[in-house]
Amino acid sequence: MRPPKTGAQHEEVPGGLIAWLLVGLIAGWLAGQFMRGGGYAVVGDIIIGIIGAFIGGFVFSLLLPGSSVGLIGSIVVAFIGAVILIALARLVMGSRAPA
Repeated sequence: MRPPKTGAQHEEVPGGLIAWLLVGLIAGWLAGQFMRGGGYAVVGDIIIGIIGAFIGGFVFSLLLPGSSVGLIGSIVVAFIGAVILIALARLVMGSRAPA
């Protein structure tokens, strides 16, 4: 029988970083397409998607505290956060989208 895990004994999961990058890439790309400005290249899409995941996670934690989502839900939450991020950036810096 294994002893229970404590905080100091947690295992690092290398797939966790890859999953964050994948969710960020998908969410950032989708948000760029949805906001009619195109994507922001691979690195830009990942950054927008990851920051969007934090924004979306914060918004959803306020609306639905204690809820949990899977991979698809994470992409949706990150997408919504990325759309919010792009909209706020366009308000501050002006639109990139063609008229």
